[in-house]
Amino acid sequence: MHPEIMRELTAQRRRDLQERAHQALVARTARRTLRALRRHGHQAEANELVVPAIPDYVDGSFRTAGDEAASRVPAARNAA
Repeated sequence: MHPEIMRELTAQRRRDLQERAHQALVARTARRTLRALRRHGHQAEANELVVPAIPDYVDGSFRTAGDEAASRVPAARNAA
């Protein structure tokens, strides 16, 4: 077999094995975390989905219902 083809096959096999190892590590970590949560009685907390607040604007600010100035996009204002 040509050396370049052998080198490519070896590299592909190595990438496949590394991907499998990474997936196994993620799975082990998830199992350990769930087991620890169950052991410590945090089952209700483990099933909750926590979604962080996402800002309305690029600068990280949030739109408020009564704020007239917040209704404008902050990036549309002139820079100081």
